[in-house]
Amino acid sequence: MFELQVLIKNMAWSLKQRVLLPVMVVLLLLRTSPSIAELQKLKHTPTKADQPLNILVVGDWGRKGTHNQSLVAYQMGEVGEKHNIDFVISTGDNFYDDGLTGVDDPAFYDSFVNIYTAQSLQKIWYNVLGNHDYRGDVEAQLSPILTQKDSRWVCMRSFILDAGIVEFFFVDTTPFRDDYFTDPEDHTYDWSGVLPREAYLSGLLEDVDFALGQSKAKWKIVVGHHTIKSAGHHGNTVEVEQQFLPILKARNVDAYINGHDHCLEHIVDAESGIHFLTSGGGSKAWKGDIKPWDQEELKLYYDGQGFMTLQITESKADIVFYDIYGKVLHTWSLSKKLNHAASI
Repeated sequence: MFELQVLIKNMAWSLKQRVLLPVMVVLLLLRTSPSIAELQKLKHTPTKADQPLNILVVGDWGRKGTHNQSLVAYQMGEVGEKHNIDFVISTGDNFYDDGLTGVDDPAFYDSFVNIYTAQSLQKIWYNVLGNHDYRGDVEAQLSPILTQKDSRWVCMRSFILDAGIVEFFFVDTTPFRDDYFTDPEDHTYDWSGVLPREAYLSGLLEDVDFALGQSKAKWKIVVGHHTIKSAGHHGNTVEVEQQFLPILKARNVDAYINGHDHCLEHIVDAESGIHFLTSGGGSKAWKGDIKPWDQEELKLYYDGQGFMTLQITESKADIVFYDIYGKVLHTWSLSKKLNHAASI
Protein backbone atom coordinates (compact mmCIF):
# COMPACT_ATOMS: atom_id res chain seq x y z
CA MET A 1 0.00 0.00 0.00
CA PHE A 2 1.20 3.49 -0.81
CA GLU A 3 0.49 6.46 1.41
CA LEU A 4 0.54 9.46 -0.92
CA GLN A 5 1.02 12.96 0.37
CA VAL A 6 0.26 15.41 -2.41
CA LEU A 7 1.55 18.95 -2.32
CA ILE A 8 0.34 21.17 -5.16
CA LYS A 9 2.22 24.29 -6.06
CA ASN A 10 1.93 26.68 -9.01
CA MET A 11 5.43 27.84 -9.86
CA ALA A 12 6.40 31.23 -11.31
CA TRP A 13 9.48 32.51 -13.01
CA SER A 14 11.03 35.93 -12.56
CA LEU A 15 13.47 37.79 -14.77
CA LYS A 16 12.20 41.37 -15.19
CA GLN A 17 8.60 40.38 -14.69
CA ARG A 18 6.73 37.45 -13.22
CA VAL A 19 4.40 35.23 -15.21
CA LEU A 20 2.91 31.86 -14.38
CA LEU A 21 4.76 28.87 -15.69
CA PRO A 22 2.55 26.74 -17.94
CA VAL A 23 2.93 23.73 -15.70
CA MET A 24 1.80 22.49 -12.34
CA VAL A 25 4.12 20.34 -10.30
CA VAL A 26 2.57 17.88 -7.88
CA LEU A 27 5.00 16.49 -5.33
CA LEU A 28 4.26 12.92 -4.32
CA LEU A 29 6.21 11.39 -1.47
CA LEU A 30 6.28 7.67 -2.17
CA ARG A 31 6.23 5.72 1.08
CA THR A 32 6.70 2.01 0.74
CA SER A 33 8.27 -0.34 3.26
CA PRO A 34 11.03 1.03 5.51
CA SER A 35 13.60 -1.01 3.56
CA ILE A 36 12.97 0.98 0.38
CA ALA A 37 14.19 4.57 0.20
CA GLU A 38 11.78 7.35 -0.63
CA LEU A 39 11.74 8.75 -4.14
CA GLN A 40 10.06 12.05 -4.73
CA LYS A 41 7.66 12.12 -7.66
CA LEU A 42 6.92 15.31 -9.55
CA LYS A 43 3.94 15.44 -11.86
CA HIS A 44 4.00 17.50 -15.02
CA THR A 45 0.49 18.37 -16.13
CA PRO A 46 0.51 19.34 -19.82
CA THR A 47 -1.36 22.50 -20.70
CA LYS A 48 -1.67 21.53 -24.38
CA ALA A 49 -4.48 19.00 -24.66
CA ASP A 50 -3.96 16.20 -27.18
CA GLN A 51 -0.58 17.60 -28.18
CA PRO A 52 2.83 15.87 -28.13
CA LEU A 53 5.12 16.39 -25.17
CA ASN A 54 8.10 18.50 -26.29
CA ILE A 55 11.34 18.53 -24.30
CA LEU A 56 14.79 20.09 -24.65
CA VAL A 57 17.80 18.17 -23.25
CA VAL A 58 21.17 19.80 -22.56
CA GLY A 59 24.13 18.89 -20.39
CA ASP A 60 27.59 19.99 -19.24
CA TRP A 61 26.79 23.67 -19.74
CA GLY A 62 27.62 25.98 -16.82
CA ARG A 63 30.57 28.09 -18.03
CA LYS A 64 29.30 31.67 -17.67
CA GLY A 65 28.53 31.84 -21.39
CA THR A 66 31.99 30.79 -22.60
CA HIS A 67 32.95 27.83 -24.81
CA ASN A 68 29.89 28.54 -26.98
CA GLN A 69 27.45 28.12 -24.09
CA SER A 70 25.70 31.34 -25.13
CA LEU A 71 25.41 30.15 -28.73
CA VAL A 72 23.90 26.85 -27.62
CA ALA A 73 21.49 28.77 -25.37
CA TYR A 74 20.42 30.98 -28.26
CA GLN A 75 19.63 28.02 -30.51
CA MET A 76 17.84 26.29 -27.67
CA GLY A 77 15.62 29.35 -27.44
CA GLU A 78 14.91 29.27 -31.18
CA VAL A 79 14.10 25.56 -31.25
CA GLY A 80 12.20 25.84 -27.98
CA GLU A 81 9.93 28.47 -29.48
CA LYS A 82 9.37 26.46 -32.65
CA HIS A 83 8.33 23.39 -30.67
CA ASN A 84 6.61 25.22 -27.81
CA ILE A 85 8.51 23.07 -25.33
CA ASP A 86 7.02 21.82 -22.09
CA PHE A 87 10.21 21.69 -20.03
CA VAL A 88 14.00 21.29 -20.12
CA ILE A 89 16.09 18.38 -18.84
CA SER A 90 19.68 19.01 -17.72
CA THR A 91 21.99 16.00 -17.59
CA GLY A 92 24.33 17.54 -15.02
CA ASP A 93 27.63 19.40 -14.63
CA ASN A 94 25.52 22.48 -14.20
CA PHE A 95 28.31 24.71 -12.87
CA TYR A 96 31.99 24.47 -13.76
CA ASP A 97 34.56 23.83 -12.60
CA ASP A 98 33.64 23.16 -9.00
CA GLY A 99 29.88 23.52 -8.61
CA LEU A 100 28.48 26.35 -6.50
CA THR A 101 30.15 27.75 -3.41
CA GLY A 102 26.73 28.37 -1.83
CA VAL A 103 23.24 29.64 -2.55
CA ASP A 104 24.58 33.17 -3.10
CA ASP A 105 27.25 32.16 -5.61
CA PRO A 106 26.91 34.59 -8.57
CA ALA A 107 27.60 31.66 -10.91
CA PHE A 108 23.93 30.75 -10.60
CA TYR A 109 23.09 33.97 -12.43
CA ASP A 110 26.20 34.06 -14.64
CA SER A 111 25.80 30.49 -15.92
CA PHE A 112 22.04 29.94 -15.76
CA VAL A 113 19.64 32.84 -15.11
CA ASN A 114 21.35 35.37 -17.39
CA ILE A 115 22.23 32.85 -20.11
CA TYR A 116 18.97 31.04 -20.82
CA THR A 117 16.89 34.19 -21.23
CA ALA A 118 14.72 33.29 -24.25
CA GLN A 119 11.02 33.38 -23.52
CA SER A 120 10.68 29.78 -24.74
CA LEU A 121 13.18 28.62 -22.08
CA GLN A 122 11.17 30.05 -19.19
CA LYS A 123 9.88 26.60 -18.40
CA ILE A 124 10.87 24.31 -15.56
CA TRP A 125 14.38 22.89 -15.75
CA TYR A 126 14.69 19.42 -14.21
CA ASN A 127 18.33 18.93 -13.19
CA VAL A 128 20.53 16.10 -12.00
CA LEU A 129 23.95 16.56 -10.44
CA GLY A 130 27.20 15.84 -12.26
CA ASN A 131 30.65 15.13 -10.88
CA HIS A 132 31.67 18.80 -11.19
CA ASP A 133 28.61 19.77 -9.16
CA TYR A 134 29.79 17.45 -6.39
CA ARG A 135 33.03 19.43 -6.18
CA GLY A 136 31.09 22.35 -4.75
CA ASP A 137 28.31 22.81 -2.22
CA VAL A 138 25.81 20.14 -3.28
CA GLU A 139 23.14 21.32 -0.87
CA ALA A 140 23.21 24.75 -2.54
CA GLN A 141 21.99 23.28 -5.83
CA LEU A 142 19.35 21.27 -3.97
CA SER A 143 18.19 24.26 -1.93
CA PRO A 144 14.73 25.80 -2.43
CA ILE A 145 16.48 29.17 -2.13
CA LEU A 146 17.65 28.78 -5.73
CA THR A 147 14.08 28.08 -6.79
CA GLN A 148 13.08 31.31 -5.06
CA LYS A 149 15.72 33.14 -7.07
CA ASP A 150 14.55 31.55 -10.34
CA SER A 151 11.48 29.34 -10.17
CA ARG A 152 12.53 27.36 -13.23
CA TRP A 153 15.14 25.58 -11.13
CA VAL A 154 14.32 22.06 -9.89
CA CYS A 155 17.25 19.94 -8.72
CA MET A 156 17.28 16.76 -6.64
CA ARG A 157 19.65 13.86 -6.24
CA SER A 158 17.19 11.27 -7.60
CA PHE A 159 13.49 11.62 -8.41
CA ILE A 160 10.68 10.66 -10.77
CA LEU A 161 8.96 12.99 -13.22
CA ASP A 162 5.51 11.73 -14.19
CA ALA A 163 4.45 13.33 -17.47
CA GLY A 164 1.55 10.98 -18.13
CA ILE A 165 2.52 8.92 -21.16
CA VAL A 166 6.18 9.00 -20.09
CA GLU A 167 7.96 8.75 -16.77
CA PHE A 168 11.50 10.03 -16.37
CA PHE A 169 13.64 8.50 -13.63
CA PHE A 170 16.43 10.90 -12.65
CA VAL A 171 19.34 9.08 -10.99
CA ASP A 172 22.30 10.38 -8.97
CA THR A 173 25.21 8.58 -10.68
CA THR A 174 28.26 10.41 -9.30
CA PRO A 175 28.52 8.44 -6.01
CA PHE A 176 28.84 5.21 -8.02
CA ARG A 177 32.29 6.17 -9.35
CA ASP A 178 34.92 4.44 -7.20
CA ASP A 179 37.82 6.70 -8.18
CA TYR A 180 36.06 9.82 -6.88
CA PHE A 181 36.45 8.24 -3.44
CA THR A 182 39.72 6.32 -3.77
CA ASP A 183 41.70 8.65 -6.05
CA PRO A 184 40.12 12.13 -6.13
CA GLU A 185 43.44 13.71 -7.20
CA ASP A 186 43.36 17.39 -6.22
CA HIS A 187 39.56 17.57 -6.15
CA THR A 188 37.40 17.77 -3.05
CA TYR A 189 33.95 16.20 -3.26
CA ASP A 190 30.98 17.05 -1.08
CA TRP A 191 29.71 13.67 0.06
CA SER A 192 27.33 15.02 2.69
CA GLY A 193 24.04 13.19 2.29
CA VAL A 194 25.74 10.24 0.57
CA LEU A 195 27.66 8.56 3.38
CA PRO A 196 27.70 5.77 4.33
CA ARG A 197 28.20 5.15 0.63
CA GLU A 198 27.31 1.47 0.51
CA ALA A 199 23.92 2.02 2.12
CA TYR A 200 23.22 5.01 -0.15
CA LEU A 201 24.01 3.10 -3.34
CA SER A 202 22.17 -0.09 -2.40
CA GLY A 203 19.12 1.92 -1.36
CA LEU A 204 19.14 3.91 -4.59
CA LEU A 205 19.46 0.80 -6.75
CA GLU A 206 16.62 -0.88 -4.90
CA ASP A 207 14.48 2.24 -5.11
CA VAL A 208 14.99 2.78 -8.84
CA ASP A 209 14.36 -0.89 -9.59
CA PHE A 210 11.16 -0.81 -7.55
CA ALA A 211 9.92 2.43 -9.13
CA LEU A 212 10.59 1.19 -12.66
CA GLY A 213 8.76 -2.03 -11.86
CA GLN A 214 5.75 -0.14 -10.54
CA SER A 215 5.58 2.27 -13.47
CA LYS A 216 2.58 1.94 -15.79
CA ALA A 217 3.80 4.66 -18.16
CA LYS A 218 3.83 3.99 -21.89
CA TRP A 219 7.45 5.17 -22.05
CA LYS A 220 10.14 4.75 -19.38
CA ILE A 221 13.28 6.88 -19.68
CA VAL A 222 16.15 7.05 -17.18
CA VAL A 223 18.29 10.20 -16.86
CA GLY A 224 21.72 10.31 -15.24
CA HIS A 225 24.90 12.31 -15.63
CA HIS A 226 27.36 9.50 -16.27
CA THR A 227 27.55 7.38 -19.39
CA ILE A 228 26.54 3.75 -19.56
CA LYS A 229 27.49 3.23 -23.20
CA SER A 230 29.61 5.84 -24.96
CA ALA A 231 32.35 6.07 -27.59
CA GLY A 232 33.41 9.43 -26.17
CA HIS A 233 36.32 10.59 -24.03
CA HIS A 234 35.13 8.93 -20.81
CA GLY A 235 33.69 5.85 -22.47
CA ASN A 236 31.46 3.50 -20.51
CA THR A 237 31.18 4.26 -16.78
CA VAL A 238 31.92 0.75 -15.58
CA GLU A 239 30.31 1.04 -12.14
CA VAL A 240 27.08 2.50 -13.55
CA GLU A 241 27.02 0.02 -16.42
CA GLN A 242 27.49 -2.98 -14.14
CA GLN A 243 24.92 -1.93 -11.57
CA PHE A 244 22.25 -0.12 -13.58
CA LEU A 245 22.21 -1.79 -16.99
CA PRO A 246 20.74 -5.07 -15.69
CA ILE A 247 17.92 -3.07 -14.10
CA LEU A 248 17.26 -1.10 -17.29
CA LYS A 249 17.06 -4.33 -19.28
CA ALA A 250 14.87 -6.16 -16.77
CA ARG A 251 12.44 -3.24 -16.50
CA ASN A 252 12.12 -2.67 -20.26
CA VAL A 253 13.45 0.88 -20.20
CA ASP A 254 13.22 2.61 -23.58
CA ALA A 255 16.17 4.99 -23.27
CA TYR A 256 18.95 6.21 -21.00
CA ILE A 257 19.90 9.90 -21.33
CA ASN A 258 23.20 11.22 -20.00
CA GLY A 259 25.87 13.89 -20.26
CA HIS A 260 29.48 13.63 -18.97
CA ASP A 261 31.00 13.07 -22.39
CA HIS A 262 31.07 16.49 -24.07
CA CYS A 263 29.48 15.40 -27.32
CA LEU A 264 26.19 14.43 -28.91
CA GLU A 265 25.76 10.70 -29.35
CA HIS A 266 23.21 7.98 -30.07
CA ILE A 267 23.89 4.30 -29.48
CA VAL A 268 21.31 1.52 -29.85
CA ASP A 269 22.29 -1.52 -27.82
CA ALA A 270 22.04 -4.53 -30.13
CA GLU A 271 21.17 -6.91 -27.32
CA SER A 272 18.50 -5.00 -25.42
CA GLY A 273 17.35 -2.39 -27.93
CA ILE A 274 17.82 0.34 -25.32
CA HIS A 275 18.72 3.74 -26.76
CA PHE A 276 21.68 5.48 -25.11
CA LEU A 277 21.49 9.21 -25.77
CA THR A 278 24.34 11.54 -24.80
CA SER A 279 23.54 15.25 -24.64
CA GLY A 280 26.69 16.72 -23.12
CA GLY A 281 27.41 19.49 -25.63
CA GLY A 282 26.10 22.47 -23.68
CA SER A 283 29.44 24.29 -23.75
CA LYS A 284 33.01 22.91 -23.99
CA ALA A 285 33.43 20.02 -26.43
CA TRP A 286 36.30 17.65 -27.19
CA LYS A 287 37.23 17.64 -30.88
CA GLY A 288 38.18 14.29 -32.38
CA ASP A 289 37.99 12.38 -29.10
CA ILE A 290 36.20 9.17 -30.07
CA LYS A 291 36.77 5.50 -29.32
CA PRO A 292 36.10 2.62 -31.74
CA TRP A 293 32.52 1.34 -31.64
CA ASP A 294 30.33 -1.07 -33.56
CA GLN A 295 28.94 1.00 -36.44
CA GLU A 296 25.72 -1.00 -36.35
CA GLU A 297 25.09 0.39 -32.87
CA LEU A 298 26.60 3.88 -33.20
CA LYS A 299 23.99 5.97 -34.99
CA LEU A 300 25.50 9.39 -34.20
CA TYR A 301 28.73 10.75 -32.79
CA TYR A 302 29.21 14.51 -33.01
CA ASP A 303 32.25 16.04 -31.31
CA GLY A 304 30.85 19.57 -31.06
CA GLN A 305 28.39 21.61 -29.03
CA GLY A 306 24.64 21.29 -29.25
CA PHE A 307 21.55 19.80 -27.64
CA MET A 308 18.72 17.37 -28.17
CA THR A 309 14.93 17.42 -28.36
CA LEU A 310 12.32 14.78 -27.61
CA GLN A 311 8.78 14.83 -28.94
CA ILE A 312 6.67 12.11 -27.37
CA THR A 313 3.16 10.80 -28.02
CA GLU A 314 1.55 7.54 -26.89
CA SER A 315 2.73 5.73 -30.00
CA LYS A 316 5.87 7.59 -31.06
CA ALA A 317 9.01 9.29 -29.72
CA ASP A 318 11.05 11.50 -32.05
CA ILE A 319 14.65 12.33 -31.18
CA VAL A 320 16.49 15.23 -32.85
CA PHE A 321 20.05 16.46 -32.27
CA TYR A 322 21.04 20.07 -33.13
CA ASP A 323 24.37 21.88 -33.39
CA ILE A 324 25.09 25.48 -32.29
CA TYR A 325 23.79 26.84 -35.60
CA GLY A 326 20.45 25.10 -35.27
CA LYS A 327 21.36 22.55 -37.95
CA VAL A 328 19.75 19.14 -37.54
CA LEU A 329 22.49 16.55 -37.11
CA HIS A 330 20.48 13.40 -36.60
CA THR A 331 16.89 12.25 -36.23
CA TRP A 332 15.41 8.99 -35.03
CA SER A 333 11.92 7.74 -34.38
CA LEU A 334 10.80 5.08 -31.90
CA SER A 335 7.41 3.48 -32.38
CA LYS A 336 5.48 1.64 -29.70
CA LYS A 337 2.96 0.30 -32.18
CA LEU A 338 5.58 -1.21 -34.46
CA ASN A 339 7.91 -2.00 -31.55
CA HIS A 340 11.02 -1.02 -33.46
CA ALA A 341 13.09 2.04 -34.26
CA ALA A 342 13.66 3.36 -37.72
CA SER A 343 15.96 6.11 -38.94
CA ILE A 344 14.27 9.06 -40.63
